[in-house]
Amino acid sequence: MHARAVAASITALLGTAAFLLPLSPARAADGTATAPVVVAHRGASGYAPENTLAAVDKAAALGTAWVENDVQRTKDGELVVVHDDSLQRTTDVEEVFPDRAPWKVKDFTAAEIARLDAGGWFDPAYANARVPTLEQFVHRVDHHRQKLLLEIKNPELYPGIERDILKVLEHEGWLDRAHVQQRLIVQSFSADSVRTVHELKPDVKTGLLGTPPVADLPAYAAFADQINPSHSSLTAAYVSAVHGFEGAHGKRLETFTWTVNDAAAARRVAGFGVDGIITNRPDVVRDAVGG
Repeated sequence: MHARAVAASITALLGTAAFLLPLSPARAADGTATAPVVVAHRGASGYAPENTLAAVDKAAALGTAWVENDVQRTKDGELVVVHDDSLQRTTDVEEVFPDRAPWKVKDFTAAEIARLDAGGWFDPAYANARVPTLEQFVHRVDHHRQKLLLEIKNPELYPGIERDILKVLEHEGWLDRAHVQQRLIVQSFSADSVRTVHELKPDVKTGLLGTPPVADLPAYAAFADQINPSHSSLTAAYVSAVHGFEGAHGKRLETFTWTVNDAAAARRVAGFGVDGIITNRPDVVRDAVGG
């Protein structure tokens, strides 16, 4: 669908007749129904401290092919895998550096962050787990032959981070044909950041996080392959509308939804036809919907 001409009518459909749309699972190229891809959110973060190598290992142990992570940049330019822009919630930074509040990632060097315990807050069994660098993280994902959904976190805080990320991925062999076509997606809440990745490396598959209006989807489809909303904002009508557009690589736009942690919610969004489900508990979602 070349959708500028029909965006208004799709929007009207969403507003007035969404309940009429069937709950249809995603379809393979041959038309058969396919289970959504299951993605381990920050690793298997329901069972191990988020964004650590232990969470990657746990996802692998659960048989999960896809792992999601969050990437930010240190004061001295190292890329590290951590969700919050502050280190306070998921490390012992307050104890190690009590005079450095508010403990922002961007205000610490890589060596300082490497000193922090990023696991003890979750469970004493994970004490002394570290905040991994992006290089360490992709090494572990590659070790397990997993695939990576990489989120650029807070790009407005780190000008040029998109180029930095692509440089690390290239150095680690993640921008070759096999990885780019089958094992890598880069996403962000920032449309500008997603657009920048597409412009710098057009082959890389990209996703825009959030639930943008249907009328805006044609503009995003020029540089994104996925629209990835929260499951709480998702409807069958919205998924159907997203699927009506072609993404940046000439295939229909996909939808990966987040963060789904129980079987009932997983079955609900699978019924909407989503292409992927991002979850802290990949085994629960897999058992509920397959994949």
